[in-house]
Amino acid sequence: MAKSALITGITGQDGAYLAKLLLDKGYQVYGLVARRSSDTRWRLRELGIEGDIQYLEGDLADGSSLQRALLKARPDEVYNLGAQSFVGSSWDQPIITGVVDGLGVTHLLEAIRQLSPDTRFYQASTSEMFGLIQAERQDENTPFYPRSPYGVAKLYGHWITVNYRESFKLHASSGILFNHESPLRGIEFVTRKVTDAAARIKLGKQKELRLGNIDAKRDWGFAGDYVEAMWLMLQQEQADDYVVATGITTTVRDMCELAFTHVGLNYRDHVVIDPQFFRPAEVDVLLGNPDKARAKLNWQAQTSLAQLIEMMVEADLRRVGRE
Repeated sequence: MAKSALITGITGQDGAYLAKLLLDKGYQVYGLVARRSSDTRWRLRELGIEGDIQYLEGDLADGSSLQRALLKARPDEVYNLGAQSFVGSSWDQPIITGVVDGLGVTHLLEAIRQLSPDTRFYQASTSEMFGLIQAERQDENTPFYPRSPYGVAKLYGHWITVNYRESFKLHASSGILFNHESPLRGIEFVTRKVTDAAARIKLGKQKELRLGNIDAKRDWGFAGDYVEAMWLMLQQEQADDYVVATGITTTVRDMCELAFTHVGLNYRDHVVIDPQFFRPAEVDVLLGNPDKARAKLNWQAQTSLAQLIEMMVEADLRRVGRE
């Protein structure tokens, strides 16, 4: 019989790419969708899979709805990608960020423990948990020092996953994913903000791009590569935690240069530094060490940042051209 998987956050960037990966592998895929969500299935439509998914109503803030979803889906694997995932908003919405990104993980793990203890569980952890970095390259043993309510909430979700693995012997793994982007990224994220602006400025729809700290460094990869690492974690005999990254860090400034150069423009002529986009507590550098994922999962990033930005700019040129 085909395996089944339940994905929370299926309408997000990672959820869409993961759903396509699992469908291509023959899985029956269920997606958890909150009633309060507006129509965000455009990513699934872009990948041509919107009609291939069975949607279940539920919310990470409501444990009983998660129990109902588990009983309906009877999944072999659960991928918890649902979250309030925009770091900047977490200072304005710290409570809901904590409830969804922290306690929501507990709701889901507890439902699995009670109703489906053989189900394998994946938790979407994040490099934002490292925050004020304690090592030049961050791996699974690097101490955490989150610098945002988002990072703090995700750290709770990470540690409760470890706790349920050790306390109740659940097959529960965390992927500590560094920044991963794609043409399906939301416009509020800096990479997509930059590629969309480059396209709009090139096509005469916009004149400038306002950004905050463009000297911040991030380890950027392609979301389509990273969802394969998620799947690989749940195929292992033993559950564990893995850093998923490229091992290369780049400034926002250099990322801007890649995007604008691709459309024949100089970013310096269009990027404006705006203090309102600086964060209350900045994460200056993130650089992942993916050696463990390479050794144990036989996984490594396949897409360079230059290839990724080119892919995103081209997609935004097509989108803006259709407007």
